[in-house]
Amino acid sequence: MRLEVDITGKTFRNAAGEAHEVLAPLAFSLRPGEVGVLIGPSGCGKSTLLRIILGLDREFAGRVSRPPDARIGMVFQEPRLLPWRTVEQNVRLAVPGVTDERLAELFRILELESHRAHYPGELSLGLARRVALARAFAVDPDILVLDEPLASLDETLAGRLRDEIATLVGRRPVMTLLVTHSLDDAIRLGDRLFFLSPRPARIVREVPISIPRARRGEAELARIRTELRAAPANLEPK
Repeated sequence: MRLEVDITGKTFRNAAGEAHEVLAPLAFSLRPGEVGVLIGPSGCGKSTLLRIILGLDREFAGRVSRPPDARIGMVFQEPRLLPWRTVEQNVRLAVPGVTDERLAELFRILELESHRAHYPGELSLGLARRVALARAFAVDPDILVLDEPLASLDETLAGRLRDEIATLVGRRPVMTLLVTHSLDDAIRLGDRLFFLSPRPARIVREVPISIPRARRGEAELARIRTELRAAPANLEPK
């Protein structure tokens, strides 16, 4: 049971019929319980890659293999909540059969217990991101895709939300794919880091992190960060 991605190419054609290569050949796989992190410059093709993995774009060369009937949870860069629904209603709408116990557990971990009856317009960006996470985890996903879930948050709030994501991921053997520009987010959450080149995106470096997330103290994180930043400039996230 794995997510296997083997893309040999992806090309767009503009209105004039000119071809633009978005993805170069790239391949990777994820096992249950593993967090893979895609790091690359803006515009390199990360969003296109995610659409292919999610099955939203089938016009590419290669293959993506997912476990049969895999449940997929997705957290977009924007929370994408229905403004006329409360926090609880937004989550239940995605998973009508979610139990009260499961919902209570998610709201407790994500510190949403006092916001169940609030509407999205009453929430800060950080709280809205928490609701989007609750909605994704409520489906008990086999594959979880997180597209810049901590973007535009201050470091204190990003750190709290990062810890909450780590807690949720650690409670179930889900295959997780995180897209981020933050090296700090990558080394705190990831098991394997995939550094992407500018467009057309290809994997220029794969870095495994063998230390379990729960045991990554500041000294270990500093060492990993230093080693990555010592790599050639074209391999660093931008």
